[in-house]
Amino acid sequence: MTTDLSTLKALIAIPAYNEEASIGAVLIDLRNHHALEHVIVIDDGSRDATATIARAAGVRVIRHPINLGVGAAMGTAFKYAARHGYEAVVQLDADGQHRPEFLSVLLSQIGTADIVVGSRFSDGGYFRTTWARRTVMRVIAWVVSTYARSRLTDVTSGFRVSGPRAIALFSQHYPVEYLGDTVESIVLAARQGLTVTEVPVTMNERFGGLPSQSIFRAFLYTGRIFLILVLAGFRTVPRSVIVTKRISKKERKSV
Repeated sequence: MTTDLSTLKALIAIPAYNEEASIGAVLIDLRNHHALEHVIVIDDGSRDATATIARAAGVRVIRHPINLGVGAAMGTAFKYAARHGYEAVVQLDADGQHRPEFLSVLLSQIGTADIVVGSRFSDGGYFRTTWARRTVMRVIAWVVSTYARSRLTDVTSGFRVSGPRAIALFSQHYPVEYLGDTVESIVLAARQGLTVTEVPVTMNERFGGLPSQSIFRAFLYTGRIFLILVLAGFRTVPRSVIVTKRISKKERKSV
């Protein structure tokens, strides 16, 4: 079922780095759920044919000359969205992990919340990972939930939608450090009074690469995230980027 954009102008942003093996299949699948004219691929310094394949599929490509990371790629996407009057930005991974059939579920919650996270674990959901990493993710989710004042189970999920107030904030200030685009962005948004919620989704296994398996790496991962949370607790943004107006469902229908 194709996502209805008549009530919400939504941009699908796909950060990609050396994803020539998967980007074509991702865009073919996405075409069945969302108009490709509202899709951009942010090619973050790829050295393969990622950009060529994306352009051949008919989507707009914005290319970074060097690899800057997912946070920088999404920062570019939010600037593009703000410049072109989009009311929602959906982050979709280029590795095939995120499933486009859940786009309508995520988008339907904009207006109820400013940021909607697709959770692998909400409502008893399951996603294969190591026990050490899963334990770490639960602890981090509990900590971030206290910032967001909302029960969150999957704060490292990159499958999410940001509404108008989040676009206004993130187009001018978006975390670029490792994991900042997921964990710190939620904390930043919550500290500016934005609301965060999540909906259950199912995700595919990665097309390539393996998650960290050792306990040592799990503890290193934990340390990095807690450092991000400490920094996020002190960081501020200019008052000029803080948005207080939330789009209503009535306003959405008038677009």
